[in-house]
Amino acid sequence: MEAKKLALVGCGFLGGIVAGAYSAGLLNSYRLVGAYSRTASKTDAVAQKTGCKACASLGELLALQPDYVVETASVAMAKEMALPVLCSGASLVLVSVGALADGDFRARVEAAARENGAKVHIASGAVGGFDVLRTVSLMAQAQNLPEAAGIVTRKGPQSLQGTPLYREELLAGDTETQVLCGSAADAIALLPTKVNVAVAASLATTGPDTASARILSRPGFAGDDHCITAEIDGVKAVVDVYSRTADIAGWSVVALLRNLAAPIML
Repeated sequence: MEAKKLALVGCGFLGGIVAGAYSAGLLNSYRLVGAYSRTASKTDAVAQKTGCKACASLGELLALQPDYVVETASVAMAKEMALPVLCSGASLVLVSVGALADGDFRARVEAAARENGAKVHIASGAVGGFDVLRTVSLMAQAQNLPEAAGIVTRKGPQSLQGTPLYREELLAGDTETQVLCGSAADAIALLPTKVNVAVAASLATTGPDTASARILSRPGFAGDDHCITAEIDGVKAVVDVYSRTADIAGWSVVALLRNLAAPIML
């Protein structure tokens, strides 16, 4: 089978994981044809590592006619690139799922994918279990049952620095403090780079405006712990994933790409 053409947008930490996996032979069903990021030096580093073309613009990247474009950049970049990628006929592998919290934008993305025969594949990032979460939601819809769905995230206070949720007193003592209680859409609006997982979980359940999101700050805590729950009468699904670093988000892209190319998909 001919290798699918792959392109990468975002050449930072997560993009580097995907590029490293490609160089290590873990994505041998693909041919990485190009990379693009806003920082030319990072793009050049990925190109040198993988042998792909360093592109100076998204247009130059899409001119290579990739089958899949992987986004590992930011919510802002995801919003900028999603429609051009899909309109080119390429499918999009999305890490910055927070872009889809915007209902109007999500509708345009869905329309572009349908009209151009493309797909948007959401990487599981630092969470997972989307299959069972979707199943519970489908049961709720089919049987007209109420569904309770939401995510509780625990973070260290240092990870909230530079956000509207940070307060100096969060660093003191050993008491866990709730710093946000609202919807997944509320969470991504306040923390556009830190709670993509809340939007991903909400898309698998009741939607960004309905699924609840709570963020708890715990002094001395390193990493993120995400606990997602979807519950209807008679069924409860709980997915709880802890990660000390963001590595798992990059590796989830590699796992997704391998699954897309596998003869038996899990």
